[in-house]
Amino acid sequence: MSKKKSSGGLRFQPAGGERATQVPVGKKQRLDIQRLAGDGRGIAFHEGRTWFVSGVLAGESVEARVLNARGKVVEARLERLFEASAERREAPCRHFDRCGGCSVQHLPHAAQLALKQRTLAEQLQRVAGLQPETWAEPLAGSEFGYRRRARVSVRWDAKARELQVGFRAEASQDIVAIEECRVLVQPLQSILRHLPTVLRSLSRPQALGHVELFSGTAEALLVRHVAPLPDEDVQRLQAFCLEAGAQLWLQGEGEPTPFVAGARLGFSLEPWQLQLAWRPGDFVQVNAAVNTAMIAQALDWLAPQSDERVLDLFCGLGNFALPLARVAREVVAVEGVQAMAERAAANARDNEVHNAAFFQADLTQPLAGAEWAAEGFSAVLLDPPRDGAYEVVQHIAQLKAKRLVYVSCNPATLARDAQVLVNQGYRLTRAGILDMFPQTAHVEAMALFEAG
Repeated sequence: MSKKKSSGGLRFQPAGGERATQVPVGKKQRLDIQRLAGDGRGIAFHEGRTWFVSGVLAGESVEARVLNARGKVVEARLERLFEASAERREAPCRHFDRCGGCSVQHLPHAAQLALKQRTLAEQLQRVAGLQPETWAEPLAGSEFGYRRRARVSVRWDAKARELQVGFRAEASQDIVAIEECRVLVQPLQSILRHLPTVLRSLSRPQALGHVELFSGTAEALLVRHVAPLPDEDVQRLQAFCLEAGAQLWLQGEGEPTPFVAGARLGFSLEPWQLQLAWRPGDFVQVNAAVNTAMIAQALDWLAPQSDERVLDLFCGLGNFALPLARVAREVVAVEGVQAMAERAAANARDNEVHNAAFFQADLTQPLAGAEWAAEGFSAVLLDPPRDGAYEVVQHIAQLKAKRLVYVSCNPATLARDAQVLVNQGYRLTRAGILDMFPQTAHVEAMALFEAG
């Protein structure tokens, strides 16, 4: 898309007077909410401006407090409810009104799924003029107790001489003290409950950067530090982890390292009798149950046969590639990051998977010229980051794949790339949402494209 050229000359005020004054942060305004945006915020219109208000539902009359304003767009949060929607539920988490983590807890889970489904459908229609031949049922699991990875913010308040521990507030750098988080898996909830006490007991809490929690084949606590930690602080952290039954990992300027040499983290894919090793810093889907269901659905839609060669792009640690290798003749898995490709290959060896080959490649360049692509593929699976796979899909028809499954964490880039695939002769035959992040408006999706 080309950018508009600047006039380069003097700027003049619009006819009729001075530029409109900006809405001040903190101002409270009564609004009638018209509908929900794709990110779960309510949309209202007042005095020529569009308001995006968090914590509200369509049809509600509310008082909103301004968080940010620029031009004709105002971002705000619910301050007071005058008329509630019949759909509204009381948010299950007592931190909901301040924590920025979960944005749609006031919406019942079924309504959350409907919002995500509508967002996907609107993006496909608006961006690409498409709708699938068949809509799949939403792929969903438990709405709470699902998250196996979380980042905890910490900040030393020099004035109060106190360490703040918790999650970021919405649209703010403020840290909200959290005593419980209902979306975390149970083992991490227990660790989180006692974490602030041990962090505040350290002799040099100023050295802390942030903390991450992990749960898989083991629980782990990663402490990122911006200055060396005294030995006594490291021993305190290790004692806490031993009591919690968790591994301690530390990270200064280099890569994360376990306190106990040789400690391993991983996650299981039980339907395929696989266990994948991973380490703090590696990408891993945070929802284990939906991840397993997602893989099963991808294999069902892609339908790889025992005599077929399959391509897995953006393969990461082998989350799709290794299950694919259980059913296909051969899997070629490609990743943009060399270290991840090497870890995926190690995961294949550890699981005695011998019909999968892993390669590093620049996935912004055409693939047809690569040596591993010369034979072509019967089917392709893509699981790109939020930016999508625009460069990859430009020439993907040259690989001669009959079926293509696209797993997306951004409906907008999925819709954009879907248009490119349809222009190459593919049909969008099936699509549906993946509820990877319940209590948020984040939409993940899967789409099946077939040639001809």
